Amino acid sequence: MNFCILGAGAWGTAMALHLHRCGNAVTLVPRRVEHATVLATTRENEDYLPGVALPADIQIAHEPRPPLMEADVIMLACPSCGLRPLVEKIVGKLDSAWRSPTFISLVKGLEQHTLLRPSQVLGERLPGRAYGVLSGPTNAREIARSLPSAAVLATTLDGDAARQLQAVMSSHVFRIYLSEDVVGVELGGILKNVYAIGAGICDGMGFGDNAKASYLTRALQEMMRIGNAAGGRPETFLGLSGLGDLDATAHGEWSRNRAFGEALTRQGETVQGYLGASSNAVEGYRAAACLMELVRARGVSTPILAEIYGVLYSGNTPAQSIASLMSRMLTTE
Repeated sequence: MNFCILGAGAWGTAMALHLHRCGNAVTLVPRRVEHATVLATTRENEDYLPGVALPADIQIAHEPRPPLMEADVIMLACPSCGLRPLVEKIVGKLDSAWRSPTFISLVKGLEQHTLLRPSQVLGERLPGRAYGVLSGPTNAREIARSLPSAAVLATTLDGDAARQLQAVMSSHVFRIYLSEDVVGVELGGILKNVYAIGAGICDGMGFGDNAKASYLTRALQEMMRIGNAAGGRPETFLGLSGLGDLDATAHGEWSRNRAFGEALTRQGETVQGYLGASSNAVEGYRAAACLMELVRARGVSTPILAEIYGVLYSGNTPAQSIASLMSRMLTTE
């Protein structure tokens, strides 16, 4: 198949490498023209995935119209805050497309103000188009290095078309599973970022294995409640986009959200100070605010989410939040 990947951060670049190894035609479209020039010249994404060579037959495009014309699948790999501007940029360029492409979101965040999931933005701005979401424990550097991984793909495609896409995206080192639960798969990838911040707080506070295991178990319960309230299937959160991605993001040294939570336990570190100094998006920060608005509107009980929100937006200290959680009324599991 012919893939066009819009966004050349670490994840977009890693997917380009993987899909190329699967035998697909791949075009990578960076957001900035100057970034495209550097990638085309050096064949390395030094800013986001240094030390990994880009094969010569991965095309680097300076603007999206030509690759959009030929694409069977268009992947969107950008921070959640950049999704709508990206879609608006390409929507007028699709009339000349030779095929009717499927749009796959690699985005793991909600749109602020509207609280829309990425696939909802796609459905709103690209009516009548097939779309989907890919999610799971997929650290970009490990994908780029061809280390064994798995993810789940949920789409609006019919059975045969979904299985064909599954086949061309899978390899002996990256296994793709199918799901019909677009809502649950998408929310799993969004929620895990928020709860990974709490896991980082556990690490920074020096808590042991008991505390972190207990925390992640209760976090997963909250993820299932939120997902169910939003229309997802609870069992989806026991799969790759829920438990799998949560486990990887809560433990990985590479995890930006986990590192953010850990940093907030250090003397003198502030939320805005950390975010201002970081060159990478911390999706869990924005998602926490969106999700709190969502669960309040739906009346969902999420004490862990509320405490993470309190640390990020209300000036609560991690120690205060831990004490609040541990002193809650005793109940059954």
